[in-house]
Amino acid sequence: MPKIDIASVPKRQGSSYPAPFHEKSQQRIKQALGAGLTQFGVNLVQLPPGEWSSQRHWHTDEDEFVYVLSGELVLIEDDGETVLRAGECAAFPKNTGNGHHLINRSGKIAVYLEVGSDIAEDAVYYSDIDMTLTNQTTGFTRKYGRPYPKR
Repeated sequence: MPKIDIASVPKRQGSSYPAPFHEKSQQRIKQALGAGLTQFGVNLVQLPPGEWSSQRHWHTDEDEFVYVLSGELVLIEDDGETVLRAGECAAFPKNTGNGHHLINRSGKIAVYLEVGSDIAEDAVYYSDIDMTLTNQTTGFTRKYGRPYPKR
């Protein structure tokens, strides 16, 4: 049956970033709603007050899209800051070099959908820190290639 029982989808809290980069997203909760999809992924994300969606980043081969279901978030990208409220969305085409992330500066949990391509060759570059992800197997590395230790 195509209907997804969201209550039964496992919740993943935090991020897989190496220390100390994981600290800003420790309370973030994601649920993968893609159930068998192979060309794109869909996450239902709960972002408590003060939390970040991720470190500011951009993808070489994956498009991203976010749609705010409830609450208020601040989108931070190269061009500055934009408030996103329930019913608003943002799109991030691949390979633009426009680092972006969301921060919940409000006093309430924000909930949004995160949709992205699922491209094995994708590399992720983090705009404000010395970190890249160019190979899912190797994991996070410094920009010059030295791997970060796993947490």
